[in-house]
This record gives sequence, structure tokens and C-alpha cells, in this order.
Amino acid sequence: MKSVRKKPSPPPAASTRAAPGRPKDLAKREAILDAAKLLFAKGGLDGTSMDAVAREAGVSKLTVYSHFADKDALFKAAVQSKCEEQMPNALFHVDPKAPIAKQLLGIAQGFYELVFSAESLSLHRMMIANADHSPHLAALFFEAGPQQVLTAFEQFLREAVRAGSLQVRDTRQAAGHFFVLIKGMEHMRHLVGGSCHNDQFDRDKHLKSVVDLFLRAFRPD
Repeated sequence: MKSVRKKPSPPPAASTRAAPGRPKDLAKREAILDAAKLLFAKGGLDGTSMDAVAREAGVSKLTVYSHFADKDALFKAAVQSKCEEQMPNALFHVDPKAPIAKQLLGIAQGFYELVFSAESLSLHRMMIANADHSPHLAALFFEAGPQQVLTAFEQFLREAVRAGSLQVRDTRQAAGHFFVLIKGMEHMRHLVGGSCHNDQFDRDKHLKSVVDLFLRAFRPD
């Protein structure tokens, strides 16, 4: 009797195979970023090791390096992540149907919460203390944080000009003025210590006054 050859089993379905270029574990990436934001704010770039980040995140050092090529890349990603928490991209898209004052106030509130957060204040103090011998850190921070926010707000201003909501000739200068006004003197008080805080400070009143001042300067004629 002739033996019957079994047909080879079909290959597993595409959904059961690990596809090339499969995204890395996003939960682990978020855990690494959370750990990095905490540790960099305390110890800075030089005082934070990849081993420490791995321990804090509950992952292996190999996993940290699989997501971030080196400590510089991790630091920049941590700064960008912190900025995106308080100032998501949606803030910087002009809604022609919404009052421009309301949109500017939303950006002002996000920026205020960002720069007055405990992590941002701690990192700011640390960078000032190391300014003379760590220019590399300052460059990384500015590129990943302030420059990204400035660029996004400049784009917002250009969109608002095209929509006829604002009249701004120099969007870069206007963006810088806006954020400096938001920080005001209160940011300096927070940087130098709690004893200098102004108990009478009204955040909402301050931010509204900044937006009102900005609009008086750049509202279309």
C-alpha cells in the first residue's frame, strides 16, 4: 500500500509572527522616561547613571539602551516628554472658530504649569549651579525643551496671522516676550526658595493680564 505523504504545515499567520521593525514596549519606554525625569531633576546629567534609571524604571540596562542610544538621547527625550505633558501639540493648532484670547490663555496655562513644576524648578536650579562647567547640559536642555516650545508657538502665531486673528511682524520675538511675561518675577521667587513666595499671587489673574497685554500689542487694527 502506497504511503501517503503529509503535506507540510502552512506557515503561521502573519498576525502570530513577530514582524520586523515591531514597535518596542511602550509601557517600558514610559517607565524609563518617568524614571529619567525624576532622576535627572535630582542629579543632573553627570549625577545620573543609566544603571540608576534602569533600577528606578524596573527594567534592565539593556532595555534602557534598546530604547535610547545613550544618556544624552535619554535626557533630551525626558525633557521633551515633560514639555509634551503640559503642552501637547494640540495646544499649538489655531482654531479659527474659537476666540484667540482663549487659545492664548490655554498656552499660557500649560507653560506656567510646566515651568513652575517641581521637576522643572529642580532641573533649572541644577543647571544654574553647573553653568560654568557644563555647557553641554545647557545646550541639550535648550534644544529639547525651550527651543521646541518656542518653535511650536511661533508656528501658532504664524497660523493666527494667516487667519487674521493677530498681527505679528516678528513671531520669534513675540513668542519670547510671551513666555518671559508668563514667568514674570514669581518664577524667580520660586527658584530662589520658598521663603520668597508671594502669598498674594493670583495665577489666573496674572495669566489673563499677560494675554490681555499680548493682545493689545498684536491684535489686528
